[in-house]
Amino acid sequence: MKLLRYGPKGAERPAVLDSDGNMRDLSGVVADIDGETLAPDSLAKLAALDTGSLPLVEGTPRIGSAIARPGKFLCVGLNYADHARETGKQPPEEPVLFGKAANAISGPNDDVEIPRGSEKTDWEVELGIVIGSRAKYVSEADALDHVAGYALVNDVSERSFQSERGGQWIKGKSHDTFGPVGPWLVTKDEIADVQNIDLWLDVDGERRQTGNTSTMIFGVAHLVHYISQFMTLEPGDIIATGTPPGVGLGMKPPVFLKAGQVVTLGAAGLGEQRQVMVTA
Repeated sequence: MKLLRYGPKGAERPAVLDSDGNMRDLSGVVADIDGETLAPDSLAKLAALDTGSLPLVEGTPRIGSAIARPGKFLCVGLNYADHARETGKQPPEEPVLFGKAANAISGPNDDVEIPRGSEKTDWEVELGIVIGSRAKYVSEADALDHVAGYALVNDVSERSFQSERGGQWIKGKSHDTFGPVGPWLVTKDEIADVQNIDLWLDVDGERRQTGNTSTMIFGVAHLVHYISQFMTLEPGDIIATGTPPGVGLGMKPPVFLKAGQVVTLGAAGLGEQRQVMVTA
């Protein structure tokens, strides 16, 4: 299934794509696409629905973040060796974890704000894991049993705030709109091999990033297992799994985003995003 949320920001409604790619409203079935809806029993009930009998969503409404109110928005840093090296760092021996604040979450095609005082706003196309059942001290062999599905994420970053202003990375990762998620949550049964998903990102139509999840240092199952040793993962939590090479910071000389530029990105099977850069 491809689950999504549509409508004005703060008033999104749940939906599912039917076999013809049309949006069908789910508000008569579930309240939202959140942790409760993503539990295994709930997903099984949604999968059994006759989507063609659900109300058709007319027009082209705004698409919101694919997940409502995640308890955690976690990220994995430097998870592609080439990306680590382009930023001047060695590939890590264990996953590098950090968080994005929940206010960063936005729709896949919403404008992205360049923060006041920013000179180093950057892009990062990523695969996002969405948790479906509680995961605490899970084994790597059982880790994928706790995954509801996957979503496309742009881990927008302000590099100066991230690395030059002291403290933790979260300052450079959490500005409003710095976490577009979607357009869909794609349930894991639709993904044949999560470690073989093509990723790409363009800036103003010029290809900047091309990658594949096969080159991750730490794969999806290992990440869910690893993170669950430090904190309990709950249904609806999002884990952005790292970005392949090609970020602005790694270019020589570095290149960063300006107001008016357009970023487009996508992942095989997970859809595409489009964001216009605007001044905060």
